Amino acid sequence: MAFDGSWKVNRNENYETFMEKMGINVVKRKLAMHDNLKLTIRQEGNKFIIKESCRFRNIDVVFELGVNFDYTLADGTELKGTWSLEGNKLTAKFTRVDNGKELIDICEVSGDELIQTYIYEGVEAKRFFKRE
Repeated sequence: MAFDGSWKVNRNENYETFMEKMGINVVKRKLAMHDNLKLTIRQEGNKFIIKESCRFRNIDVVFELGVNFDYTLADGTELKGTWSLEGNKLTAKFTRVDNGKELIDICEVSGDELIQTYIYEGVEAKRFFKRE
């Protein structure tokens, strides 16, 4: 339940390099760097309900731990995978539909920050969110 609450992106580390590795064009990368992403997370047992809102999209994401999950990134990249809870880390292992490559997404709460780590083809990026 540590994830519950509203979180707003505060800063990024290596995020543009990660997006470039993902094949996201320069215009979309520049937009994403200043998306003002806000996450509202609610956990109900093994079920997570996340409202994602930013400058160019608002969506509701619902998934259950260990259950196959389809997700589309803001740039249109389609993913399939599962989320698991390992200690205090919420970890997703996704496969890109277009090329079969793996994308890992790890979320953890540390103090008043939610840290989201992406790993794709050896490139790691982090997004840091502050609790609102």
